[in-house]
Amino acid sequence: MFVSPSCFTANGRRYRIPETPVLAVCADGWDPAYVDDALTRGLMPRLSAVIAAGGLHTHARAQVPTFTNPNNVAIVTGVSAAHNGVAGNHYRTRDGTEVQVTDPGLLKAETIHAAARAAGVGVLCVTAKDKLRRLLASGEVPSFSAEKAHEQHLPDGTEVIAAAGLGPNPDIYDWRLSPYTIDLAVALGVRMGARIVYASLTDFVQHTAAPGDPLADSFYRAVDVSIGAALEAGFTVGLVADHGMNAKTDSDGRPRIQFLDDALTAAGVRSAHTLCPITDPYVAHHAALGSLAWVHLDDPSERSRAAGVVAGLEGVEAVLDRSAAAAAFDLPPDRIGDLIVLGDAGTVLGRSAAGHDLSQLHGALRSHGGLHERRVPLIISHPVAAAGLEGRELHNRDLHDLLLNHTALAVSPHPGSTRGTAVTGSTAMTSATAA
Repeated sequence: MFVSPSCFTANGRRYRIPETPVLAVCADGWDPAYVDDALTRGLMPRLSAVIAAGGLHTHARAQVPTFTNPNNVAIVTGVSAAHNGVAGNHYRTRDGTEVQVTDPGLLKAETIHAAARAAGVGVLCVTAKDKLRRLLASGEVPSFSAEKAHEQHLPDGTEVIAAAGLGPNPDIYDWRLSPYTIDLAVALGVRMGARIVYASLTDFVQHTAAPGDPLADSFYRAVDVSIGAALEAGFTVGLVADHGMNAKTDSDGRPRIQFLDDALTAAGVRSAHTLCPITDPYVAHHAALGSLAWVHLDDPSERSRAAGVVAGLEGVEAVLDRSAAAAAFDLPPDRIGDLIVLGDAGTVLGRSAAGHDLSQLHGALRSHGGLHERRVPLIISHPVAAAGLEGRELHNRDLHDLLLNHTALAVSPHPGSTRGTAVTGSTAMTSATAA
């Protein structure tokens, strides 16, 4: 790892050590439609103001599969799943064991925060969902979760909530948990003197409510207040989503689901095991149903037949084998299935009708995971210098690079300075498309 008095290196990329604190936010499930609606209707005046003043508002590409764990890990390592090793929330080992991706030992790359900490930079990670905390803590990075904040303590023994000066933490299925997460990250960041702070939100609202719904309106108003508080506390704020979100229902509002194991068994394919890499503890979000699934085959001779069966299902838009998917989406071949199945924008994929409990869903099924949730919003509160970004396609994993290396603060100490050329939109870089 390269270290100089002003920068450090993580996974082959050099990062500037900020003179003033930065807050990188993973805005879980923020499909561009939510942001566009909230900004257009004036629900987020603080965010609108920094964009109008020259901040960056564009789009980026998410990591496929467009699930929480692989995209959070891509953002905090700055590299794709092929390099960091995390391709889902859940995966199947060679011996058939299914594993939740929470153990930092599964990481194949160092996090940016771990590299910064080793360089003597104060860092902090705060996640809404406790499932991410151990991954973010890799490299002895101070990490806390809003979900379990009432059980956690700072290294000096102080209770986290008391240290932050906040009220009780909301429940994991409370829409207030995301703004609380930002407030917790800012308060702890200030107390601990952290220069690089990461906050990862939760997408319960986006799974539950469409853009323009009253719940979504309340959520985006509250998050805007929290972003404003972060700006007032002296943070430069960068925000990018881990994935988008779409309704996965028919015209009558009924879930559109293809159960792959049921279809394969009915067709006589006996060695198939479908794995849903969206699977995590938060079943009320999505019932473990997303628009991408792996199919593992104990008998390789059944691969072509299985691919044909699955490809013929309504709502399935692509079936790729392991090597093709790894090449197309920059994935680690040892952490994905023999077949990778992609649903269309309105379809989710499951194992079997008996294997998913839809009774716990809050409202109509909304989910993610495929190509149609790959386009995500990217917002930086300060102008972004164009040098080195010309023609570059942005990914959500570039968030820390943009914040630490390309904001106007890297050019001069004042966001309004005329030194250097700043980007205020997507004119000097390539924004991502949906596919």
